[in-house]
Amino acid sequence: MAEARSIPKARVHYAWVVAGVTFLTLLTAAGVGSARGILILPLEHEYGWSRTTISAAISLAIILYGLLGPFAAALVERFGIRGVMVAALALMAAGSGLTPLMTAPWQFMLLWGVVVGGGTGMTALALSAIITNRWFSERRGLVQGILSASTSTGQLLFLPAMAAAAETYGWRVSMLGIAAVALCAMPIVALLMRNRPADIGLRPYGETGAPVSPPVQSIKPVNPAAMALAGLGEGIKSRNFWLLFGSFFVCGFSTNGLIGTHLISACADHGIPEVQAAGMLAAMGIFDILGTTASGWLSDRYDSRYLLFWYYGLRGLSLIYLPYALDTSFFGLSLFTLFYGLDWIATVPPTIRLASNIFGRGKVGIMFGWIFTGHQIGASIAALGAGAIRLDYGSYLPAFVIAGALCLVAAAAVLAIGRKRHGQGIAAATA
Repeated sequence: MAEARSIPKARVHYAWVVAGVTFLTLLTAAGVGSARGILILPLEHEYGWSRTTISAAISLAIILYGLLGPFAAALVERFGIRGVMVAALALMAAGSGLTPLMTAPWQFMLLWGVVVGGGTGMTALALSAIITNRWFSERRGLVQGILSASTSTGQLLFLPAMAAAAETYGWRVSMLGIAAVALCAMPIVALLMRNRPADIGLRPYGETGAPVSPPVQSIKPVNPAAMALAGLGEGIKSRNFWLLFGSFFVCGFSTNGLIGTHLISACADHGIPEVQAAGMLAAMGIFDILGTTASGWLSDRYDSRYLLFWYYGLRGLSLIYLPYALDTSFFGLSLFTLFYGLDWIATVPPTIRLASNIFGRGKVGIMFGWIFTGHQIGASIAALGAGAIRLDYGSYLPAFVIAGALCLVAAAAVLAIGRKRHGQGIAAATA
């Protein structure tokens, strides 16, 4: 079996190669997903579709991205990481590559709501949680921070280029471009990805001892759906699960669903050109790479609950400030871009750390997959709701204020994670 072949010993542990391939896959998925912000205005102008209609397809893609997470984690257990990654990239390439041919809203719903949403859902952040906990015993927080930053890096690399291509050559060219990127990533994943360290005779990074033999495959195949649903059954009985789920609902509501989807359109309402607005999102990506990587480093050293408290609190204040920044000056928007960018996905490493400590490293992929479902439900509601608010109210102001207020509520709620009802902490949440 190919997976069982040993790889020659090298100074660099193969875990870092696996992390690099995972980063590339997540980066590509982020680039494909970020294209939704580029599509809203061109589709409105060319086809006359309402913003609510377009937002509905985007909302479906976002919620599928979350709902497929735990099932994708279970598919990894059944078919391996490499197969799941390659299949996901193929779906992303097909969905974005066929988008230029669409002429009706239902086709956009199918291609972006289902095909692209399904492909990106198979590479959700639950995948990075599996990689981190399987391949690393040390520096897990740092690695998780780097992998989480792939979303920002994808946004940084793809958004300005897609916006410029859409403005110069039309939105169809930008869609074909991201389809090509997904196709190019497929052979790299197929050649370099491995499922577990033991498959190539290694221990996880940071563990010492003699090389290990590849594990014997179970005779009885694992049912991915049953495994995912069993994880959900365990989660819904846990107060900590609901606190993590609820806080991540707010995270998705205030990031992907609102800012990631509607910031470019909100800027257009204030006379800011599309390319300049896309540049703001890209700048947020730069700051988020720094913020998320630092968050991973911090989660290896400090109580993740207090990290989340500061992240959600500062994000809430930034969102409440945003409507005023749009009406003021370049300095005001730059200030928002800096603070919001540093905080964009900084919540991921401490959330995964808490989930791993509470539910165990062996279950973290599926359990975080369900927690991440809350993230995408929140993002889906924000993507659809903010579009409806803009249509009815004529402004995104209420949406920004609602998101900011929810972040402040989440900041208070996360302090209760891992605590008994009488207020004493438990070791599992802070280990």
